Amino acid sequence: MKKKLYTFYKSIYFSKRFFQLLIAIVVLFIVAFLYPWLFDYLKFAFYILLALVLIDFVLLYQIKDGIKARRTIPDKLSNGDDNPIHISITSQYGFKTAPKIIDELPIQFQKRNFIINATLDSGQSKEFNYTVKPVERGEYHFGSLNVYVLSFLGLVERRYRFDTDAMTPTYPSFLQMRKYELMAFTNRLKDYGLKKIRRIGHTMEFEQIKDYVAGDDVRNINWKASAKTGQLMLNQYQDEKSQPVYSVMDKGRVMKMPFEEMKLLDYAINATLVISNIALKKGDKAGMFSFSDRVSNQIVAQKRASQMNLIMENLYNLDTDFKESDFGRLYIDVKRTIKQRSLLLLYTNFETLDALYRQLPYLQAIAKTHLLVVIFFENTELKALVQEDVSTVQEIYEKTIAEKFIYEKKLIVNELNKYGIQTILTEPQNLTVNTINKYLEIKARGLL
Repeated sequence: MKKKLYTFYKSIYFSKRFFQLLIAIVVLFIVAFLYPWLFDYLKFAFYILLALVLIDFVLLYQIKDGIKARRTIPDKLSNGDDNPIHISITSQYGFKTAPKIIDELPIQFQKRNFIINATLDSGQSKEFNYTVKPVERGEYHFGSLNVYVLSFLGLVERRYRFDTDAMTPTYPSFLQMRKYELMAFTNRLKDYGLKKIRRIGHTMEFEQIKDYVAGDDVRNINWKASAKTGQLMLNQYQDEKSQPVYSVMDKGRVMKMPFEEMKLLDYAINATLVISNIALKKGDKAGMFSFSDRVSNQIVAQKRASQMNLIMENLYNLDTDFKESDFGRLYIDVKRTIKQRSLLLLYTNFETLDALYRQLPYLQAIAKTHLLVVIFFENTELKALVQEDVSTVQEIYEKTIAEKFIYEKKLIVNELNKYGIQTILTEPQNLTVNTINKYLEIKARGLL
């Protein structure tokens, strides 16, 4: 009983209009000390205000459930993407209302001014949609969906609470994974910057029927198509090899650098999810592992149906630390556990040539037995600084230093290429696209 009474009292709010009228009456009462004849009128006005408040209270509370609302959130959120949240609201009052919707968003979003204003006629339903963009993985707890209702008098507000304590986890960007998967199925990945080149092979994956030319394998002649067209036609197949593709993520302190509120490691995780899915769709084996002072989260490259779920669950809990990345330990683990020649996509970050030279012997050793692609990041803040106009000596000095660091990144690329190591130097937001393009280029050139 006490709990119901407490809930009832907590649902009652007085509106801004009520306090404005009350303040006006109080001020006039003060003025009435100078003009005593006003007292009787002000008493009447005060009683009228109380009567209106009582009427407003009855209007709002005469129906037990005057407002019904529901918030629909996805089973899981996609990190770094806009995720839709749906709100539906229905009025069962017999008059027009002006509900104010306040959704208690998870603390990770740090939004304290979220509000949706609406108007509802009697019996009317409305739908509202908004998006949230998480920038870190983990559990996101939504609070209550609060609806504050005003009648046409606008003196009292009644609060309704719905959908309390809803939790949804945020996973690596599965929305990007689905988008690029669709493009892989429709052969539209070349729209993102790479013209694919196919080599004729003899696997069972059919590609097209084409005209026969001298030198083609006569075993692939399609006799039915030839009989229909009156000329020799040939079945062409895609050259597919099931090769291991490993995403190797450096989770040391160099990957903790933020870009648009997301860590570099989060961009690498999203790219890993996408490239693993595309590799499986293209007939390759997908695997992954991470490292800092030691190697962890290792998943052996396989083509099984559950591989993507296994990779996603491992990526969900992956996080950076402040430890120095041990490339020597990485080399030992790769040599011991990966026996077949594989494509290794190494996500890391080098800011200076000295940092590269310390790890270069280990990268060379890995590249002797595997196809190694070193993927690291451009510093977009430095690029923006270089493009600004300068006027003071301090600004000239800062711009010069920024140009030096940008130039050093290019030297790192040249140094790695000199030793036959493939590289990708990319802006964080273009990481996924550039990684896909490099993978397709390797497949097209038959390097693996």
